[in-house]
Amino acid sequence: MVARLQGAIIAAGHGERLRAGGESLPKPLVELAGEPLLIRQTRSIVAAGAETVLTVVNSETARLIDQRAMKLPSALKISVRDTPNSMETLFALGERLSPGRFLLTTVDAIAPPGELERFASDALAALESDSDVAGVLGVNRWRGDRRPLFASLGEDNSIAAFGDARSSMVTAGVYLFSTRIFELTEKARSAGCGALREFLAYLVAQRRRLKAIEIGEIIDIDEIADLDAAHAMLEREELAKGRNA
Repeated sequence: MVARLQGAIIAAGHGERLRAGGESLPKPLVELAGEPLLIRQTRSIVAAGAETVLTVVNSETARLIDQRAMKLPSALKISVRDTPNSMETLFALGERLSPGRFLLTTVDAIAPPGELERFASDALAALESDSDVAGVLGVNRWRGDRRPLFASLGEDNSIAAFGDARSSMVTAGVYLFSTRIFELTEKARSAGCGALREFLAYLVAQRRRLKAIEIGEIIDIDEIADLDAAHAMLEREELAKGRNA
């Protein structure tokens, strides 16, 4: 287990593509294996070593949590804000994070059991071994996602650039950052950045070193078909676990 770590979840979206497929709830409350994504991600981050997990949700999600009297994990601390994009959601989280390191996920990046723990441990070791590294990103092989963020890697697994489709690696929605990245908040806004992926590219452009760690299968829950794929992945993991028991 990783110690001295804060957790954070980007969860302020509405899940428009899921709703277009028939889902009625905002994405953080969509259920996978009978559990809302927000609660599932919180459990995973706590298992990876975070004592508290901060999240920002929109006003619709907050209202439904109250209406349903949902029982949330004690580690989860919610802020309500209707942010215009994922970058501003990250910056809203940054206002509440204590100086140090934090494990960040999007609410819809579903990993097999134990994978987030392994990533956090390896990423923390990478930060501790090189104080110039501002963050570590989980990456994996592109499997046909509609809106991937391609990442070009250098020989030492430093990220050289984002967006080059000639790379086979894409970001996976899991990160371990130093809060030093928030030193560039106002500059990123002034530069016109309007999404998390644009802020990541801005960090590289500003010579903030980011490294990559390849991780196992991650499924982003963007469409109804992704929910089916995530169910199938979890079932495979359970079967494999049973065979190895």
